[in-house]
Amino acid sequence: MRRVIGLGAGVLSLLLLGCGSRPLQPWHKEVLKEEFSLRKAQQVASFSDYLELEERLWAELHSRVVAQVPTGPEQALVRYSQGSLAHPEAYPINWNRSFEWTVDEPRGGVLLLHGMSDSPYSLRALGESLSQQGYWVVALRLPGHGTAPSGLRQVSWGDMAAALRLAVEHLRLQVGGNRPLHLVGYSTGAPLAIDYTLEALERASGEAPAGPVPTSLVLISPALGIHPVAAWAAWKRRLSAVPGLGHLAWLSLEPEFDPFKYNSFSTNAAEQVHRLTRSVARRLQALAASGGVERFPPTLVFKSNVDATVSTQAVVRRLLEPLNSSRHELVLFDINRSAAKSSLMIYDPRALTTQLVGQGNLPFAFRLITNRDPDSSAAVVLRRPPRSTQFEKPQPLGLNWPSAVISLSHVALPFPPDDPLYGHPAQVAEASRGEGSPLFLGQMALQGERGLLLIPADWLMRLRHNPFYSYLDSSTLAWMRRAEASLPD
Repeated sequence: MRRVIGLGAGVLSLLLLGCGSRPLQPWHKEVLKEEFSLRKAQQVASFSDYLELEERLWAELHSRVVAQVPTGPEQALVRYSQGSLAHPEAYPINWNRSFEWTVDEPRGGVLLLHGMSDSPYSLRALGESLSQQGYWVVALRLPGHGTAPSGLRQVSWGDMAAALRLAVEHLRLQVGGNRPLHLVGYSTGAPLAIDYTLEALERASGEAPAGPVPTSLVLISPALGIHPVAAWAAWKRRLSAVPGLGHLAWLSLEPEFDPFKYNSFSTNAAEQVHRLTRSVARRLQALAASGGVERFPPTLVFKSNVDATVSTQAVVRRLLEPLNSSRHELVLFDINRSAAKSSLMIYDPRALTTQLVGQGNLPFAFRLITNRDPDSSAAVVLRRPPRSTQFEKPQPLGLNWPSAVISLSHVALPFPPDDPLYGHPAQVAEASRGEGSPLFLGQMALQGERGLLLIPADWLMRLRHNPFYSYLDSSTLAWMRRAEASLPD
C-alpha cells in the first residue's frame, strides 16, 4: 500500500509541478499545421490522401523545426540537428513515417499500431517477419507522432482512431474483402485496436456502413489502465494556457536523442490515453452485458509482469474477464527469479503472478514465461487451458535469462535482441556484420561519475529489447493462423 500511495503522490506532484526550469525547444513549441486531424477528415478521405498529407507534414517539419536547429559537435545527439547521430534521416529508412510491405497473393493483411510517443519503428521487426510469411503489412504513423513532441499537445485519440479507419479500409482493398485481417497494437495502439473492433461490431449490428471485423487481435504491453491520477492531466493542460504556466503542458521535458521515439511527454498525451482507456472499458462492459462477447475476435495479449507505464491488472479486469471467453489468451513474462534474490530489490511483483497461478477456472488461457526453477536461468512456458485449475507440462523455451537482466519492461517486448537501435550489443554486432545503426541506445554497462552522461541514467537502466522476442514472434504467427483456421469456409 505504501508503494501505491507513494507512486500516486509522485505522479500527482509531476502533474502539478510540471517540468521545472528546463527550457522549451522549437520541437516543443512549433505545432505543425499539416498534421491529420478529424477536422481534415473530409479532405483526407483515403490512406493515399493520408500519405500525401504526411509528405507535406515532413516538409513543414524540416522548415519550421529542423532548419532552425544548429548543427555541429555539440548537437551530435540532438534528433532535430541535421547530421547528428540521432537525426532520422541518417538512417536508410526513416521509420517515423507510415510504411507498407506488399506481397503477391497475400494470405491476409496486418495493421500495426504503435504506442503514444512512439513511431512505426516499434513494430518494424514483427511487421517484417509477418510480411515474410505472406501477409500484406501496413504500419500506420498515428497523428501527432514521428515528427516533434509538440504534436502530442494537440492530438486527440479521436484523430488517431480516424486515421486507423483509413488504414483498415486501405488494407481491406489491397488484400480483398474475403481474406483475413489482423490488428497488432502496442501500448496505446492496443486500446485503439479494441476501439476499432468494438465500433466494427456495433456497426455490423446496425444500419451504418461497417468496416471489417478483425480476424484476430494481438496486443503487446496494452495500455488498458493507467494511474487514476492521470485524470488530473485535463486540469493541468487547461492551466498551461495561463501566461507563465506554459510548462504545465508537459509531464516531462527531456533531451530528444532517440531518432524514433519522443522522450518528452505532453500533459495532453496522458489525458488522451486516460480518455481512450475509459471509453474502451465502458464499451467492453456494455458488450459483456449485452451478451455479445462471442462476436469479439480471438485476442492474444503479451505483457511483462513488471511494467512502470501501464497496469497489468487492468488487462485481466478490463479486457479478459469481461470478454469471458476461451478464445483469448494472456502471455505473462515473469521476472528473472534466479536473479531476484538480492535484498537490493525493492519491489517484487510476485503477487500478480501468484494470483493468476492460483486462480483456477479463468475463462481465458494463461501462459507464464518463468524460470525452470529459482536456481536456473533457463526459461520455460507454463500453460493453463481456459477454465482449468491445472497447468500443462512445462515446455522448455530454449532460451535463458541474460546475466544482469532482472525483468522485461513496458517498452522491451516488441524489440528483438538484435535490434540495431535498442538491442544487445553482442547480438547486434553479429547481425549487422559491420553495417550497424549510426546510434546505439540498447543494453550498455556504463559506470563513472554522475552528471557526465547526456542520456539520463534511469533511461539507460530500462531494458529496451526482449530476450524472448523469438517466442513472441512465433506465437503471434501461430495465433493468426489459428484464428484463420476457425473462419467459416
